[in-house]
Amino acid sequence: MAALQPQGDKLKKAVRWISEKRKQNPDINLTKLVDDAGFQFDLSPKDSQFLLRFVKNDNHQNPA
Repeated sequence: MAALQPQGDKLKKAVRWISEKRKQNPDINLTKLVDDAGFQFDLSPKDSQFLLRFVKNDNHQNPA
């Protein structure tokens, strides 16, 4: 099964930005981080919702 891939340049930049922030602080609050990314990268509400689901399902960096 293929992993979900973000579509759109702003969304891809937001994913990279969140990835860097999570490396710096693995315990960071994901909801706040996604809100910050949405503001910084001017994401639509739909993109922000996708981003939140994407990072919550990304267990590569933050295993549950």
